[in-house]
Amino acid sequence: MASDEIEPTEKVNSGEPTIHLVDENGQIQVEELAKEYLTKGAWQTIMFLYKERDQRTGEMGDVKVGIRRYQKSGGVLKQRSKFNISSKAQARQIINILERWYPETDA
Repeated sequence: MASDEIEPTEKVNSGEPTIHLVDENGQIQVEELAKEYLTKGAWQTIMFLYKERDQRTGEMGDVKVGIRRYQKSGGVLKQRSKFNISSKAQARQIINILERWYPETDA
């Protein structure tokens, strides 16, 4: 399991959901750069911009995007699903498809 991955049933007990991860030595493993809420309520969808430390080199890698879905139950958020966009090429491909599916001329 990669360092930014959490079990689908992991709970967010306090504060806001984050993918920021610091190891037991105080070194940042996943640096959250930005967060945008796509939906709020009982089911929350959040898009994160982040960098992840390469375990071989120790350097922070390229920027990535992750989309997470959380379900609120009993006042606690539980992650239910996630999707990571791991490269600029994949991000551009997704953007191009969405623009084709949802042209700006449609209101």
